[in-house]
Amino acid sequence: MKKAQMFCMLTLACIAVSCGGDPKKTDNSAPEVNPETTMEKTKTKADFPLAEQGKTLFEGEGTCVACHKLDTKVVGPSIQEIVAIYKAKNASIAAFLNEESEPIVDPSQYSIMKANFAITKNMKPEQRLALEQYMMGLAQ
Repeated sequence: MKKAQMFCMLTLACIAVSCGGDPKKTDNSAPEVNPETTMEKTKTKADFPLAEQGKTLFEGEGTCVACHKLDTKVVGPSIQEIVAIYKAKNASIAAFLNEESEPIVDPSQYSIMKANFAITKNMKPEQRLALEQYMMGLAQ
């Protein structure tokens, strides 16, 4: 039953993104510091102050939960696999979610993930960083 629900959520998310919905407009007139590319690597859960916000985004508007589980590959790789590879390569998940870096976990799944960039690129840098911190905290 859960697989059917997740499939429906993923399908609806893909349809919504591919239908060219009107994305939220943001004011980009003022330059902002991009914490995604300047984040120091953290080592404990206490170092993830945005993790709760990340959890809300992961399970909600980010639609990440439809394809990613903690320790099981569903549509996309598991959170544990993603975090292990990003840590090993000293890379930023948040930068990837903003299409500022190449896929490094499973490039064959990139075309599927690309549909979600319409969502993640409209997020504020702090929100993408929150998603990264949530994932990093889960895989501790």
